[in-house]
Amino acid sequence: MPIMAKNTSRDGRAPTQRMLKVGEMIRRDLSAILQRGEVHDPELSRYMLTVGEVRMSPDLRIATAYVLPLGGEQKEEALLALRKNRHEIRHLVVKGGSMKHAPELRFEIDGTFDQMDATAALLAESHVKQDLDE
Repeated sequence: MPIMAKNTSRDGRAPTQRMLKVGEMIRRDLSAILQRGEVHDPELSRYMLTVGEVRMSPDLRIATAYVLPLGGEQKEEALLALRKNRHEIRHLVVKGGSMKHAPELRFEIDGTFDQMDATAALLAESHVKQDLDE
């Protein structure tokens, strides 16, 4: 998957205010649903998940949620559990009342923390520190 700037959509354009607003509404709803354990799947309830961001497609029909299990452990297992329950989660998002129509939900692992760790490691290298101190 290509690395994209945090504020760009797949087509390279900046998201509209509506895309950002709808994405944030879905992010809050997803976070609440997962925190309260509303999904009836014991496999999914094993994971404490953080929903870092939800990016919307320009037509608002697809929402890609970037999630990470607490501690960063068992990422793939948590992702499979979310994908298996995406239809129930979509129903719960609509039932929450903030939207009339829920978009198709897709789930991906949030790589933000890995990127921050990689950047911190790069900045800690001796030759980089030397350049920064000059």
